[in-house]
Amino acid sequence: MFRTLGGGDLIINGAKGTHPHAVTELCEEGSRLYANALRTGRIARTDVESAPCLMELALLHPDPDDANWLRPVPPSVALAQWLNPIEREISERRRMSIELADAFEPFMAVSAQATASTHSITVLEGYERINAALDLATTQCQSEMLTVQPSSRRLEQTLIQALERDRPLIDRGVSMRTLYQHTARYSPETLAYVDRVSNGKVEIRTIDELVERLIICDESVAFIPTRDDRQVALELRHPGLVRYLIKVFEFMWSRAVPLSTGGPYETAPDGITDIQHSIAKLLVEGHVDEAIARRLGMNVRTCRAHIAKLATALGSGSRAQLGYLIAQSGILEQDH
Repeated sequence: MFRTLGGGDLIINGAKGTHPHAVTELCEEGSRLYANALRTGRIARTDVESAPCLMELALLHPDPDDANWLRPVPPSVALAQWLNPIEREISERRRMSIELADAFEPFMAVSAQATASTHSITVLEGYERINAALDLATTQCQSEMLTVQPSSRRLEQTLIQALERDRPLIDRGVSMRTLYQHTARYSPETLAYVDRVSNGKVEIRTIDELVERLIICDESVAFIPTRDDRQVALELRHPGLVRYLIKVFEFMWSRAVPLSTGGPYETAPDGITDIQHSIAKLLVEGHVDEAIARRLGMNVRTCRAHIAKLATALGSGSRAQLGYLIAQSGILEQDH
């Protein structure tokens, strides 16, 4: 009498009590008795009471000539008896796996296309992962890198990292075009970085207003931030998206001023600087001082100083009057 447990154990109740072991194993006593039976050709029933597994595993069968004796089943026959159902099960499972593979094959191509589309936009979280992706992209860059860097004050350590990443690009002849805001012209850290990379195929221009950072390598991969703290960025490899961002860059580039030319803070013939024209435009659009300063990459105090100079140039006595005079002066219609 026996029963199987979930773990594959066989519990056999014989004359001398419970006799547990795995169904694919022979206990030490069973192995010894089976070996003796093979050597002598038979074994007494009473001798195998301590190992009832021999009968349950079909290793012994009754002696047709004497019911008190048992004869051993040849090992090759016993093994075949145990292997045949296992091999049948393996064959059946193999057949099922082939049928499943055939059933899912039509969906593989669809999945591959969807995966490729998903991988064309990768979310990068944390400075380390973002910098690692940037390092890889710049290492693989062979032709041109385009960058947009809004001119909030950049930490010296950040500029050192940028220099370490960009220097090898310049050394192997990769061209670089970088856009800063006009305020970068007065940042010692930024000017020091520009001085270090100026030898080579490097062009730098400034513009009054930039929205966010952008890095494009070889027209194949672009990086943009997705949060104000810049802890999360997107790595874009979709050709259509990258081409669109290149067009955006070229649009801004065509309106930017080379860093080597006169500064945008120089007074124009009408007594108003280019940066003050930019401030005037944002004032008319209804932006407050803080928003104007943020968009133009300057602190609020500097922004208000420019607003005061603009008011003086237009003869305004109040903020409300300033907006009216800007609209009446026609300065926003001039090409600066």
